[in-house]
Amino acid sequence: MGIAELFSTSAQGALPLHAVTPSTLERAHSGPLEGHARWIKATGFTGAAGKLLLLPAADGGIAGAVLGLGHGEDPVACAMLPAALPAGVYAFGVRPPDCDGNRLALSWALGAYAFSRFKSKDKPKAYPQLVWPDDADRAHVLRVAHGLFLARDLVNTPANEMGPAELTQAAERVAREHGASFSVIEGRELIAQNYPMIWGVGAGSSRAPRLADFRWGEAKHPRVTLVGKGVCFDSGGLDIKPSAAMLTMKKDMGGAAAVLAIAHMVMDTKLPVSLRVLIPAVENSISGDAYRPGDVLKSRKGLTVEIGNTDAEGRLVLADALAEADREAPELLICMATLTGAARVATGFDLPPFFTNDDALAADLAAAAEREADALWRLPLWRGYRDLIDSKVADLNNSPASPNGGAITAALFLSCFVEKATSFAHFDIAAWNDRARPGRPIGGEAQGVRAIYAMLSARYGRQ
Repeated sequence: MGIAELFSTSAQGALPLHAVTPSTLERAHSGPLEGHARWIKATGFTGAAGKLLLLPAADGGIAGAVLGLGHGEDPVACAMLPAALPAGVYAFGVRPPDCDGNRLALSWALGAYAFSRFKSKDKPKAYPQLVWPDDADRAHVLRVAHGLFLARDLVNTPANEMGPAELTQAAERVAREHGASFSVIEGRELIAQNYPMIWGVGAGSSRAPRLADFRWGEAKHPRVTLVGKGVCFDSGGLDIKPSAAMLTMKKDMGGAAAVLAIAHMVMDTKLPVSLRVLIPAVENSISGDAYRPGDVLKSRKGLTVEIGNTDAEGRLVLADALAEADREAPELLICMATLTGAARVATGFDLPPFFTNDDALAADLAAAAEREADALWRLPLWRGYRDLIDSKVADLNNSPASPNGGAITAALFLSCFVEKATSFAHFDIAAWNDRARPGRPIGGEAQGVRAIYAMLSARYGRQ
């Protein structure tokens, strides 16, 4: 079922939906729910979070439904409705407090997401339809939902089906769909074109590393460049991860998935920017060709890097891509990566941290995150820790001896490869839901995407 098919353009015969907190439920008893007030009280429904009550019709059918929001802490609580309601067409009556039509419609779409590509016996579910809210921007909702679904699907696809070649093909599809120019550097050509750390990390796999690169927009517009980590599977390399830590490592290309989602939204909106997207796509594997702890790699920028740990590979491939992005001095350079476990320890799976020295950008991101209910949290790019990534034998070490401030030292490492960009921000995302909630099933997630897109839209002139 396509995303657009989750919605109806006609309200004829639609059943009313009411999303209530305990306080709005009391007011609704003497308003839109007056005819069902006795039924609601008899069932003991109080508006508790996640409780759904179907309203009876005189003919024995359904007259509508009421969803409890509790204290209203979940901004997309209505996402539970598509999977919980019987087939039919529905229209919102009482809305969640401070929830506009875009939020309602996007929540509905998110609630219908499922990754069932490998379920051979599952029949596609027939979801109910929602009448488009009057104040919903339909094109915007479909655009954002498509981008989020794209990112989730890419992350959820197992690594045997989503290697460097397949991730590069996915990037090409996004680029071609919007008329962007696309190129790729593959295998040993990375050495010839001076991307030694992308090659160094990917050389241990039988699946050749790649650098996907696409451009869109007019050169006269502000230059915005997105760089996404595309480690399609991370074994840890010779510093091998324990088996439990490898179970979700198909998600290590979540940064690449996120920037492809943002790129789709930007291009589909025709935002007046000159967009460039760079995705280093590799597999961090183990073989006789794998790079080793103690090796020294030369980067595209010319800085040398001692390998303190082969499981800190993401920052290496990003460093080469960032150096190339920075060469053009973009107005805004954004990096997204599933980079450190330290970020998850610091802020958990739901609250991805970001790093920037641009206070105005940080403020814009915080405001966009609040508007879109797409959580972000700024952590300091603390220069006092810069010496922790020094090496005795090279310019830098990719894995400090100190375990403290790991997300910060990783961000500092990346910042060493960015000098010319007017503004730079790095997002250390989980790209994964570790527990199920309405609209957010366990699995791949496009964290920060809506906030970043909203920030770009606000900055560059189109909502």
